[in-house]
Amino acid sequence: MAAPEVVATLERETMRKVGVRLLPFLFILYVFNFIDRSNVALAALQMNRDLRFSSTAFGLGAGILFIGYALFEVPSNYILARVGARRWIARIMISWGVIATAMMFVKTPMHFYALRFLLGVAEAGFFPGIVFYLSQWFPARRRARAQSRFMIALPVSGIVGGFLASFLLGFDGRMGLSGWQWVFLVEGLPSILLGFSVLWLLTDKPADAHWLDDEQRAWLIDEMEKDALTSGGGHRMSSLDALKLPIVWVLAIPYFLMLTAGYGYTFWVPIVIRDTLHTTDTSTALITAAIAAVSMTVMLISAASSDRLQERFFHAASSGLLIAIGFAGAALLPVPALRIVFLGIVLVGCNSMLAPFWCMPTALLSGEAAAVGIALINSLGNIGGFVGPYMIGFLKDATGGNTGAFLGLAVFGLGIFVVFSLLNYTAFANPSRRIGSLRPVDKPDLLPDLS
Repeated sequence: MAAPEVVATLERETMRKVGVRLLPFLFILYVFNFIDRSNVALAALQMNRDLRFSSTAFGLGAGILFIGYALFEVPSNYILARVGARRWIARIMISWGVIATAMMFVKTPMHFYALRFLLGVAEAGFFPGIVFYLSQWFPARRRARAQSRFMIALPVSGIVGGFLASFLLGFDGRMGLSGWQWVFLVEGLPSILLGFSVLWLLTDKPADAHWLDDEQRAWLIDEMEKDALTSGGGHRMSSLDALKLPIVWVLAIPYFLMLTAGYGYTFWVPIVIRDTLHTTDTSTALITAAIAAVSMTVMLISAASSDRLQERFFHAASSGLLIAIGFAGAALLPVPALRIVFLGIVLVGCNSMLAPFWCMPTALLSGEAAAVGIALINSLGNIGGFVGPYMIGFLKDATGGNTGAFLGLAVFGLGIFVVFSLLNYTAFANPSRRIGSLRPVDKPDLLPDLS
């Protein structure tokens, strides 16, 4: 048996190679994925005016993407588990890039609805596919940090998208195109090119990782097999069995609440900033980028803390509390600048929840069961991507302001806090069945209370 210091060195060098090889590339893919999903928020600063879209029409179009996304999420991730991440993620990226670019041709609300729906269909499976993919490469004890380094693409996409859109919106009228059309054109094309690069740069599984030496590859395969054996029984399930697990459905509840709040923020905050602070389109985009930069820093700190303490529920619950505080402040505070600061707290809460949350299903399930379970949680949760933007648009048209919608979303944040607190209480009431912890001694008893 190798000495502990030799094993530690092997682990450190192997995971360094895996991290350097996979995480920067996946990060870039997700940056453009989220830019293409959310750039309509900044494009709307001009598009709604040019095409005379009401708040309700814009909210419906922004959110309808998630209907197509939710419908095709589970089958897409099931196919990914069968054919491999390399080919399926390439397909996803190329098709969504084509549709994202075609958004520049929108003329009517029906065009808007149709293309947004198709964008959701094309994109379905990308995010849960990557979460599943990372669970095949990173042991559970390292997973939150690995996922956070991939998921910081969310705030980074806000930074990059904000700066890029602030530049492209200034192209209004050039070559016969509006500024918002330039946003869709320039931000959609890179996804197509990146999709083709996936076929050459992504490796499906550790056994195919010829960029690791034999000893490193053997160690990683052995570690992932050990993880599967202690994943709470998920390795013994078929993909359909995973759909019957109550814990999978329970975890979808706080995720739905978070995404309802998060996408309500994402698709409306540029308009809210502009109307509240009376900023130009360029200044508005830059403010959204600055908020995203702050949320990225907090997200990394939260993920590192979650891994260091080997705790998931408290970190996720506290994120829900931040969402509630942020929306309540944005609704009730009289000072305009403070309302925008509290909206920034919403984004901090949403992004901070992601890494600890996605460690929960990947600690419970493995193999095809993990692919399908993760996809179901993501599919149900992303219905919130429809509810949040549409709710704000509808209530804004009905009431003439954002106060009612923001207070409603604050309640969603409290709901997140309550659900995770109850789950955490259940775990601590019976420590042998603790599902917030990833300590190996707890893993065999992860499911009984909730299955």
